[in-house]
Parts: sequence; C-alpha cells; structure tokens
Amino acid sequence: MGKRTIIILIVVVALVVCIKLGTGILTKRTLKKVWVNELDISKVADGEYIGFAQIKPVSARVQVSVEKGKISAIQIKDHMTGLGKNGEKIVNRIIDKQSLEVDAISGATQSSITILKAVEDALVSGN
Repeated sequence: MGKRTIIILIVVVALVVCIKLGTGILTKRTLKKVWVNELDISKVADGEYIGFAQIKPVSARVQVSVEKGKISAIQIKDHMTGLGKNGEKIVNRIIDKQSLEVDAISGATQSSITILKAVEDALVSGN
C-alpha cells in the first residue's frame, strides 16, 4: 500500500468520524427542543386513533387503541428511520406504564421520541 493510499484512507476515516460526531450533536440539539406532554389517558374516549410525528429525518405514524380509559394497543403503521428500528420497543413501555412518561430506548432515542410524539398526537385527537 502506497503512502498516498494511506493518506487517503486516513482522510476518509477522519471525515466519517467528523460526520458521525456532527450528526450526534445535531440530534441532541434537536431533541432538547421536543417536549412530550403527559395526557390523562382515562379521559380519552374508547376508540382507535391515528397519530403522526416527524423529527427529521425520522417520522412515525401510529394507531392507538383505547378501551375503558386505557391504551390497549399501539400499532406502528409507518416508521421512517435510519438505525432506530429498536425505538419501536417504546410502545411496550407506554402500554405497560399507561403513560407517555417513559424512558427512550437506548441507541434509538430519536425514533423513540418521534413515536412518543405520534402516540401523543393520536391521544390528543381522542380527547
């Protein structure tokens, strides 16, 4: 391997690291501006509600089923994500706790919060 090839390889690796770090910083700044409001689920009428949220580049569309003042199911209808597929596990936390005040899934924070916002959007339409 020649000296020029090694230099090009080092530059490419450095560029990838800088992009990764920059993306992480931008995501953290964006998410600091997002607030998920707690809702009194017991006041949401029984039914099925569709919600949507987008925190670029992630978006989510969900269907939330409410029965007898409780969330009985959350279906993710659409989830445009990069590496945050694990964020979909947040629906189990929401159902278990019957609350939007749940921790995001580690490694999929942006997807988790986007899904939370979509559930919030659905439940607000049910109030």
